[in-house]
Amino acid sequence: MLLQPLLHNAQSEPDKVSVIDDLGSYTNQRVMQTAFALGALLKAKTSKPTVGILLPSGAGFIASFYGTLLAGKVPVPINFLLGPREIGHIIADSGIDTILTLSLMGDRLKGLPAQLIDLMEFAKAPPTSVPSYSPPSYNAGDLATILYTSGTSGLPKGVVLTHGNMSSDVNSAIEHAHLQGDHTFLGLAPLFHSTGMLATMLAPVTLGAKVVFTARFSPVGTIKAIREHAISVMVGVPSMYGAMARLKDAGPDDFKTMFAAISGGEPLPSKVREAFHQKFNAHLYEGYGLTETIGPVCFNVPGKHRPGSVGQVIPHAGVRIVDEHDQPLPPDETGEVQMKGPMIFQGYHNLPDETAKAITPDGYFRSGDLGHIDNDGFVFITGRKKDLIIVSGEKVYPREIEELLSQDPTIADVAVIGRKDESRGEAVVAFIVPKEGQIVTLDTVRNFCRDKGVVNWKIPKDVIVAKELPRSPTGKVLKRELVAQLSA
Repeated sequence: MLLQPLLHNAQSEPDKVSVIDDLGSYTNQRVMQTAFALGALLKAKTSKPTVGILLPSGAGFIASFYGTLLAGKVPVPINFLLGPREIGHIIADSGIDTILTLSLMGDRLKGLPAQLIDLMEFAKAPPTSVPSYSPPSYNAGDLATILYTSGTSGLPKGVVLTHGNMSSDVNSAIEHAHLQGDHTFLGLAPLFHSTGMLATMLAPVTLGAKVVFTARFSPVGTIKAIREHAISVMVGVPSMYGAMARLKDAGPDDFKTMFAAISGGEPLPSKVREAFHQKFNAHLYEGYGLTETIGPVCFNVPGKHRPGSVGQVIPHAGVRIVDEHDQPLPPDETGEVQMKGPMIFQGYHNLPDETAKAITPDGYFRSGDLGHIDNDGFVFITGRKKDLIIVSGEKVYPREIEELLSQDPTIADVAVIGRKDESRGEAVVAFIVPKEGQIVTLDTVRNFCRDKGVVNWKIPKDVIVAKELPRSPTGKVLKRELVAQLSA
């Protein structure tokens, strides 16, 4: 199923440039030929059903992913920002014995039980013709990939996704946003992450569109790429857009070709959304999805946009808000976000108990996120269920306080967690990174909250000033590390 668009593109427009990265430009035909050659190599190199991919975003990753599928095997992308312990766990858990990588990234794999195929060595003798073997035929229920979570709550968990999961989500996302084959995509989110894989690999290949990758994000380099390649669709995390909004030599004219700049991966702070719009006179369209859904289940798009929300639900997906007994709640009431549809994953690899806990008896995925849906069907995410703070019986949503404190001109970054409190059950604690040259204290924070009319139980009882907040490789704040600091 996933292979058909790749093969179609090579047959219908073989000479069209489909991928541009830091090493060069690649036509549809060249990407397909490289994928077939890698498939033939993998058939000869390993009898295992899974193959690891530890590569930066670019043509090499795309050819490796589809080449693994052409070999009749399951690609397992590996986050190259993880440490040896996490990578070793992924190798053991997925059963891979072969990894497609680059020699310069091989240090991360030293001593681990896997043979390495260096794509730079492979590229020295690029294929000139398609190897003589027929591509396998896949059904919707066939395993397509195992994506490992970033391990924010321990060792990474393998998310099992089928061809049907991935095809349904990319097709629904394309339909939802009215994307076309003449769009040019910019790849900022890494391809080992579900957001990057869906938005800047599966979507362009499905559409027959061009995608441009940059190995390392820089705000100046991103603006240059948008100008040079007339980018019309880009997907990034909020911190990237925040950095772009702070550029001096950039403005609205740089976004004249942009159809949609989409933010995902973590919550979009209102100050970033507003600063971006003020700088470029362009909207940021926030979306929401998880590794377990491969891509977005809802997102804002031109013509269907509500700032502060994560948009309306894509076709063929269902989202409901439920109470602690899994009973649906009416509009505008906050509860757990649960999702259903053909894009929902098959389970966690080798973790049947966790899989059973994640899926309701009627087939909904328990996201663990809290949110509500308004009367127009726009979904709002308010935080994580496990992060909810209960102060004297009253609920405090950390994201609400983080959003508020981010408006303080002295604060550069903030994360809010709960701490056990003998008298009130829990107390609100704010970890704060001050802006350069600014002084932040408990009194300044509490006074700012009072001036904004915040009720007393939501106001932080403690403030911890930090140089930076701990983050995962994909940019999410590691709140478990903040909790550990409190108990240390």
